[in-house]
Amino acid sequence: MLLRILFFLGCLLSFALCSEDFYKLLGLKKDASEREIKKAYRSLSKKFHPDKNPGNDEAHHKFVAVAEAYEVLIDEEMRRIYDQYGHEGIEQHKRGGGRQQQHHDPFDLFSRFFGGSGHFGGHQGERHGPNMEVRVSLPLRDFYNGRTTEFTVEKQAICSACEGSGSADGHVDHCDMCGGRGMVIKRQQLAPGLFQQVQTNCDKCGGRGKVIKNPCPVCQGSRVVREPETHELHVEKGMPDGVRITYQNEADESPDWVAGDLIVHLVESEPVLGEQEHERTDGTFFRRRGNDLFWREVLSLREAWMGDWTRNLTHLDGHIVQLSRKRGEVIQPGTVEVVKGEGMPVWHQQLPDGVDEEWGNLNVEYVVVLPDQMEKGMEKEFWAVWEKWRKKKAVNLDEDRGRPKAKGHDEL
Repeated sequence: MLLRILFFLGCLLSFALCSEDFYKLLGLKKDASEREIKKAYRSLSKKFHPDKNPGNDEAHHKFVAVAEAYEVLIDEEMRRIYDQYGHEGIEQHKRGGGRQQQHHDPFDLFSRFFGGSGHFGGHQGERHGPNMEVRVSLPLRDFYNGRTTEFTVEKQAICSACEGSGSADGHVDHCDMCGGRGMVIKRQQLAPGLFQQVQTNCDKCGGRGKVIKNPCPVCQGSRVVREPETHELHVEKGMPDGVRITYQNEADESPDWVAGDLIVHLVESEPVLGEQEHERTDGTFFRRRGNDLFWREVLSLREAWMGDWTRNLTHLDGHIVQLSRKRGEVIQPGTVEVVKGEGMPVWHQQLPDGVDEEWGNLNVEYVVVLPDQMEKGMEKEFWAVWEKWRKKKAVNLDEDRGRPKAKGHDEL
């Protein structure tokens, strides 16, 4: 009740918004069709609904103003007056005893489009529709940097042409077969002289209790249509792979229930080298496990054995991570180097109290590639050097492991 009082007070404040053109407010052109007007209202009323914007007075006032703009533009007579004389003409028409608009409470108007009580979530005891789950795949880069993007789903929506009535002229009659109850009693014979009465859905009205003589040409009297709907998606830095994001009351709609929730499963897509510059980084092929990242770096035999090399990895946000070894520093195949603080950002919901930001680690595994052939001169020189140092420093691996001695098994 308090919320409604605040809204009617907001209606008074909406005069401050009345200077804004109704077409501009709904994002429409002056020649917009009735269907376009209804579609614009459906989108904006959900965007500015107070249940989705708690404590936001500007959004509350916009919700009221959008309802007012819709009620004027959807009415043929009111729209003609508005097009000729603007806001002042509408006010004079109201004061002069013109035909009153059908709706006064923006919540009542909202409930006609989306079912329920006019509030997201509805009231206790109202029937709720099923939830809807979808998967949205994004590259690892978006989980690292954060991103605002959009995704589109196809869903069942209340027909905006007939506002969910199913009737082209708005007239819906009670079914004369079931008397508007939606159920009929049928008598079935179980055996000679033995009958049973059962209650079933009315065949004529399909259990709705109402019939439509002039069906809506858009939904063919079904009251709902299938249509694509686009949602804004906010990906926060460090969100886990598979995180669930809930859009309240954005699942399939019906005049018979309050819409359920749309649940988005955000998953990491397979790495692909993109065409844009920021998509062509080494980080594109990082692998993620929790807050840590993993990379495999390939070294030649010379680099692994002799050192004296530098690598510059381009991270997911474009900054450089440098890997290097000085001359004489050996790297064994399979060595894993841990680079502190170069992993994923920790999602803010998983940060310890009092910590503003934290980062995982980058784990670099080194793979050594051996040459598959050598020129004869190089082989002779290398063998001579090997033999010289083998005689001085060699360790017999068989003896070192306690195995029977075998000729030629000593190594540097």
